[in-house]
Amino acid sequence: MTPSIDTINQIIRTRRSIFPPEYTGQDIPRELLETVLENANYAPTHRLTQPWRFTVFRGEGLQKLADYMGDTYRANATPESFSEAKLEGARTKVLKSACVIAIVMDVHPDKVPEWEEVAAVSCAVQNMWLTTTALGIGAYWSSPSNVSALNQFLNLTPSQKCVGLFFMGYHQPKDKPAVRTPIEEKVTWVE
Repeated sequence: MTPSIDTINQIIRTRRSIFPPEYTGQDIPRELLETVLENANYAPTHRLTQPWRFTVFRGEGLQKLADYMGDTYRANATPESFSEAKLEGARTKVLKSACVIAIVMDVHPDKVPEWEEVAAVSCAVQNMWLTTTALGIGAYWSSPSNVSALNQFLNLTPSQKCVGLFFMGYHQPKDKPAVRTPIEEKVTWVE
């Protein structure tokens, strides 16, 4: 089966950040989540370190993550910066999602520089995002200010770090044009 360039172009060019307030609350079947994760596993990786790791929160797991995000915000906010709206926003974003995937990077400093692991994990997330787009599932990658606090919550090893959360949910598609400047402004040809 050879995908057509038109299909690939359409998926890449219609991928958008779709945020939890737009999610419908419909459950995402586990089989589709497994497809999303399997496609992530095919990202390019230097020296085959395959540094991506994922923790999937759904069902009651979303409540645990929401509680942790709220508790962490409350514990780290100064009295001057504390906002009840930010506290509820951190919790609600999780609870409005059908699934949230913690994106973890497992570094291998003895094999490759860390930036190469970041690039590989980013490619894995792009594969996830393109797959969700093809499946009609909204998604976006967030790096909350307290992302490093998730390392303990996720029981990560010293060689691992959480690099963000991937929020997912079905949504009512809207025409959201891409905001991009012309590629001609970003390319130099040497022929």
